[in-house]
Amino acid sequence: MNIYLDRIVQDLGNLNLSIYWSGFQSVAYALYDKNDVYLFNHPRMTKNQKYQILKWDKQFIGCTIILYDDYPTAIVNFELYEDYASIYSILVHELFHGYQYVKGEKRFPNEIVGITYPLTKENVELRNKERSSLYCALLENNRMKKKQYLNTFIALREKRAAIMNNYLLYENLVETIEGPAWYVELKAYSEKSPLDHNSVLEKYGQHLIDKYNSTLDIRRSCYSSGLAMCVLLDEFSPGWKEHFLGNEETLYDLLKQLSKGFVKIDDVEISPETEEVISAAKNNRRKAFESFEQQKGIHLFIEGEITAKSFDPMNIVPFEERLLHKNFIMVSMNKEDYLLQQPVITYGGLQNINKLHLLLKNTPIENGEYLTIEGVGIIKGRRFEKQKNTLVLG
Repeated sequence: MNIYLDRIVQDLGNLNLSIYWSGFQSVAYALYDKNDVYLFNHPRMTKNQKYQILKWDKQFIGCTIILYDDYPTAIVNFELYEDYASIYSILVHELFHGYQYVKGEKRFPNEIVGITYPLTKENVELRNKERSSLYCALLENNRMKKKQYLNTFIALREKRAAIMNNYLLYENLVETIEGPAWYVELKAYSEKSPLDHNSVLEKYGQHLIDKYNSTLDIRRSCYSSGLAMCVLLDEFSPGWKEHFLGNEETLYDLLKQLSKGFVKIDDVEISPETEEVISAAKNNRRKAFESFEQQKGIHLFIEGEITAKSFDPMNIVPFEERLLHKNFIMVSMNKEDYLLQQPVITYGGLQNINKLHLLLKNTPIENGEYLTIEGVGIIKGRRFEKQKNTLVLG
């Protein structure tokens, strides 16, 4: 890792960032592993420090934006990436989220809508056709054909708008927040990678035509469609970025304005492939829960009033009124915060939870009305029940 630190400082100057997006300026940022945090560009640092080394703590989890000492800070776990181009580009991505924060971005999606997103046959059929048209528009070199693909994309999305209501608004907003971040990430990766730009564009664009993953993970699939819209806006409306961050319109609103007319889409026939994709997506979700529940270890259920304080919406699997947090979740219980840095099943809503299901390697230690859980902390409860490898704290 140390071989990249000085290069990161040099490459992430504000003048360099502005080539990805005019006015793009860096907030603080940190690269970390399970032991150390390398902090850059933060007000707590002295003037001549290139970076500051800290011991890792639970504030640094995931690749995201946090408020570290009340200052927006992009964080990236560099153990997740093997090469400099990947580390650099994902850091640029998260820095852009910091820039959005500084600029007062407010077009954030309601994550509850995304988690309750229904897998209906008509919507999946239309959505995958729509994404295929967007992919063709992204890679097409003939301007007239590109516009035709773009018009088809808009016609298909308008058809979906008539049947999906606020679920489509959710997609539009995710695209608007994450699309530009993926857009600057693509530019940064293209600059540092040995691949040529067209190969990089195709690499990122492949997500648009992966019908299975697009159906399985609606939120993440919106990143690639948002990215494609940014690239197409560059071509058809070059000045679009000038006022975008102070705007209320979504990326789709801007793209739709470029269409002078599109053909109305009639009812579509549901293909066997769509039937298979939906079935596979539902089975994948069910198997994720079964895999968790069938693992060996101590299964601990914590019941009561629990509030989710922080989570990773990209790594949540919904199934039958339960949520599997694959990465982490931070919750508040008894006025104390607990970071559960492991897969966890929650019952209830996204934020208001009535039960947690954790898998533990070691049996918790009882001490009166308190339970000490390795890697979690001390939790107070009114009752404690045991049955074989299952424990219930309430």
